[in-house]
Amino acid sequence: MKVLVTGGAGFIGSHYVRQAVGGAYPALADAHVVVLDKLTYAGVRANLDPVADSPRLRFVHGDICDAGLVDELMSEVDEVVHFAAESHVDRSIAGAAAFVETNVVGTQTLLDGAIRHGIEKFVHVSTDEVYGSIDEGSWTEDEPLLPNSPYSASKASSDLLARAYHRTHHLPVNITRCSNNYGPYQFPEKVIPLFVTNLMDGEQVPLYGDGLNVRDWLHVDDHCRGIELVRDGGRPGEIYNIGGGTELTNRELTERLVAAAGKDWSSVRPVEDRKGHDRRYSVDISKISAELGYAPAVPFDEGLAATVAWYHDHREWWQPLRHA
Repeated sequence: MKVLVTGGAGFIGSHYVRQAVGGAYPALADAHVVVLDKLTYAGVRANLDPVADSPRLRFVHGDICDAGLVDELMSEVDEVVHFAAESHVDRSIAGAAAFVETNVVGTQTLLDGAIRHGIEKFVHVSTDEVYGSIDEGSWTEDEPLLPNSPYSASKASSDLLARAYHRTHHLPVNITRCSNNYGPYQFPEKVIPLFVTNLMDGEQVPLYGDGLNVRDWLHVDDHCRGIELVRDGGRPGEIYNIGGGTELTNRELTERLVAAAGKDWSSVRPVEDRKGHDRRYSVDISKISAELGYAPAVPFDEGLAATVAWYHDHREWWQPLRHA
């Protein structure tokens, strides 16, 4: 079997590839993995170095919007796991065009190629941000999509396209929606690596608004394991939420990161709140747990400590990326 992984040099995609090629997923023990990545600012070829010499891995530098290239690769593979996306909310607020192009047009290009070549499974990796904001309780997969940023709107659009290709063309699509990821190899514009690296260099960290926005935190290893469960056993046409089960306010997260760095609150700089800043995200994972046996396995305190340690030990990886 051959699996096309788009965005496989990014944070989450590269973790999935390293695990798949490294033997962590029994259902992919003999599979060949083709990575398609444009290597934008957040795609780092070195993320695949641990498995770069594997005969089961092929890397293709290219764009998911390139219909000719997509068509060529689709003719060679059996399944697709689609990670490739523009994903930073602040960048989408500053300029949304790249998000529409990559997240919507790119997904449509992949779906068209999948139809032409009879792809056996298409997993579309999305985000809980498509649901909007929730004050109490948790979203199930049946909730309406009410995105509040250009980023989440572009992801919601791609979700709807993926669902439509299943309904219209019977393409065996699954959609996964995850909560906030963290772990090694995360690009340093995201909150945890941004704060860790700033604090390591003696710089302040920016805390939006009152700091009481709530996020559910999911270790990248748990996320990718959930995606693999969906790829292997998800029912065609179904959506699966993947969460970590640890809800923290941004202030609580900041307190933990400041303490881990041996700093005090003088290292925190309050900043004006983000435009359209969602107050709280929370996903219900009952469906993936009941159907596929998923449960988060990485305790947050352990995962966060290991992540902080990774950034301390890998300055050579993140230092060149800090102002990309």
